[in-house]
Amino acid sequence: MAGPVLETARLILRPPVEADFADWAALMADPEATRFLGGPLAVTAGWRALATHAGVWSLRGYGMFSVVERATGRWIGRIGPWLPPDWPGPEIGWALARPAWGNGFAYEGATAAIDWAFDVLGWTEIIHCINPENFRSAALAARLGSTNRGPGRLPAPHADEPVDIWGQTAATWRRRMKTAGA
Repeated sequence: MAGPVLETARLILRPPVEADFADWAALMADPEATRFLGGPLAVTAGWRALATHAGVWSLRGYGMFSVVERATGRWIGRIGPWLPPDWPGPEIGWALARPAWGNGFAYEGATAAIDWAFDVLGWTEIIHCINPENFRSAALAARLGSTNRGPGRLPAPHADEPVDIWGQTAATWRRRMKTAGA
């Protein structure tokens, strides 16, 4: 599926393709990387997850981007818009492979995805659904300028998982980015 390509200083964000499968499946099989995403998936379930995310692009014209490190060409994760039926709001989510953690890639990619969601999709707000024990993602959401709006609820099969809804409006985002000189 062709689609938009977003480029940052260090990253390329593009729709997922079948060639991403081995790295996507490895991420989804990693117990630590998926600790707050429902846990590790077997290879066939990882395939279904990739197919779901690729299919959303065909159905909606947007979805999670595959994130590729420009310097190496290596696939390092997924970041982007997510809004299935009954979701608590238009989300910008992220999941990166552990070797990519701690490099600022999630912030850089999420910033590009948020800009795109507001500027191209016309979203007026974004959220991040974060398990209250996921301190790394909460810190990223705060760094992005989102605030914790309190407990929320995801649809089945995740309805029993604890989640805080972090978020901000497009106006807040633009004001913050203008002040930051971005």
